[in-house]
Amino acid sequence: MKSKRAKVAIIGMGRVGATFAYALSLKRLVNEIVVVDVDAERAEGEAMDLRHGLPLIGPMDIRSGGFEACRGADIVVITAGAGQKPGQTRLELLDNNAAVVRSIASELMALGGAPILIVATNPVDVLTHRLLAQTGFPASRVMGSGTVLDSSRLRQMLAEELRVDVRGVHAHIIGEHGDSELAVWSRANVSGIPLADFCAGRGVAFDAAFRERVQDGVRRAAYEIIARKGSTAYAVGVALCRIVEAIVRDEKSVLTVSTAAKGRYGLPDVSLSLPCVIGEDGIELVAESPLAQDEHQALHHSAQVLLKTEASLTAQG
Repeated sequence: MKSKRAKVAIIGMGRVGATFAYALSLKRLVNEIVVVDVDAERAEGEAMDLRHGLPLIGPMDIRSGGFEACRGADIVVITAGAGQKPGQTRLELLDNNAAVVRSIASELMALGGAPILIVATNPVDVLTHRLLAQTGFPASRVMGSGTVLDSSRLRQMLAEELRVDVRGVHAHIIGEHGDSELAVWSRANVSGIPLADFCAGRGVAFDAAFRERVQDGVRRAAYEIIARKGSTAYAVGVALCRIVEAIVRDEKSVLTVSTAAKGRYGLPDVSLSLPCVIGEDGIELVAESPLAQDEHQALHHSAQVLLKTEASLTAQG
């Protein structure tokens, strides 16, 4: 895939899927995009709309189709399923979306091959874990979009607070992509300068109140956007593009995707977001850096939230 001649299939042409397809076409990361949706006419319309912009972007094969069109895809991105409604948590989407992803996995397995699978459907961590079990693929080839977007939100909010170029802000959100996620404050920095020191230089108190306010802003971001416009789409589309870019360009980028976490930090059998090295074969390394004691405890709490949710789904069959 280093040649960039990659094929990406996107399953689900709702707002997230369509926005991701649009961003992917603009970035010209791949030479073939296939879009699939239960509403075949909608998928066809989206593909037509995207193709009409190609004379202004560059040559690319963009088309719609059924699951058969996904055959030979290097990467399959799953965005299908119900979206979050105002006031609704991601975990509350579980029953409907688990059935959707289970059906998609069966269709993909029937095609053969071993594409890298990226799940964006919420609750992304539980569904990533289920997809990993259903396909039997290596953990390196199944990942969720996880907290790539949440980490981006954290960096943006810190950049605004500290009045600094966001590109110099390095900070991660790990754990559940949801209300139990946590910021790794002990490792956050601005161009190598520990965040506490940079805050001091800006006259900003790096205290518990500051950390909670910023972290709560990240956790509440999706709720706030959904309350105003009905859904999130642009930033998650860009986040998905960032993951695909790291794969097709074999960048070895460190991104907080959702991955199998059992045994890491003493965690149970769940999938959640941790910093991972992403390259052409998917997840090459799950980076375990030391966490502060409170961060370690918060990560275990996040895992228990996901474990309980997974158990409830298993009980329902």
